Amino acid sequence: MDSITQAVLGASVQAALLGRWQGRKALLYGALLGTLPDLDVVIDYGDAVANMTYHRGFSHSLLVVSLVAALLAWLARRWRPHPGYSGGRLFLTLWLVLVTHVLLDAFTSFGTQLLWPLHTSPVAWSSIFIIDPLYSVPLLLAALAGALFGLHGRIARWPLLALVVSSLYLGFTLAGKQMAEQRVRDIMTRDGIRAERLFSTPTPFNSLLWRVIVVDGEFYHEALVSWLDDGPPELVRLPRGGHLAAALRDSPQHARLRWFTGDVLRYDESAGRLLVTDLRLGMTGFHPFRFPLAERTENGWQPIARPERLPAERGDLDRLRQIWARIWRQYPPLPLAAWAAELDGKR
Repeated sequence: MDSITQAVLGASVQAALLGRWQGRKALLYGALLGTLPDLDVVIDYGDAVANMTYHRGFSHSLLVVSLVAALLAWLARRWRPHPGYSGGRLFLTLWLVLVTHVLLDAFTSFGTQLLWPLHTSPVAWSSIFIIDPLYSVPLLLAALAGALFGLHGRIARWPLLALVVSSLYLGFTLAGKQMAEQRVRDIMTRDGIRAERLFSTPTPFNSLLWRVIVVDGEFYHEALVSWLDDGPPELVRLPRGGHLAAALRDSPQHARLRWFTGDVLRYDESAGRLLVTDLRLGMTGFHPFRFPLAERTENGWQPIARPERLPAERGDLDRLRQIWARIWRQYPPLPLAAWAAELDGKR
């Protein structure tokens, strides 16, 4: 999730458990600790693919954050003990601040390596967009109220109430994910489509409209599904360029991307370069992670040793308005094929 959400989540957790004794300082301590796991972004792992796929690695491991919580609790009890609460309560608070950060990240589409150092696939429950005001606003309001009025009386209960509300909202997003996938599976059964992979994710800034990707060999299908749809979803068939992946058999970056993304990738040839796009993130035609992994030479495709991430376009307000309108009205459908075509040779 975005840094503001992680900060107010950490602040709410610490305020709920230690605000009685720490007062407003609990909000500050929780906010700082709640953003700690994301400091791994300052590490350069060698190239753009490595920087993407090693992010949310060791710093988001349940094992590592548990050890960090234990170390911080021990240091705090040794150097600045507080008679009002026990070491166990302090450890539980610090552990929850860190663990809720990494678990919330796992609810997004990016991929979080909760079980590092085990080489298991990253966890991406993909039920919430990386910025979702409906999740963040209750936590933000609770943190602001505590900062302005202090953590006493009824205000002291606000952080806990905000955590309950935001957790219930996460449950709602999981229900939306199941709804969207089931509707698409019904259409796949009707049309005889056998998917190699199926991936669903909410569209930007909401959890009412879902984007479902069905990988099918040389093609992939995309469908948009809203809670309010009164008709079956339309699967739009799009070229995936899967045959180009053979040119990357010697590319360690490609192997790493396939593992990290679950192989939900698209391949395009543009200006003599082979571009690989992570289809899971962003919106149709606007994907923040695109990499040139090979270039064409007189001897054929040659892997690029240190690929860079291509500049990402984020769309425009008009397309956001169209997405917002699609939540409420199924027809006319969004021009997904036209949006996806913009990936072919234009960026």
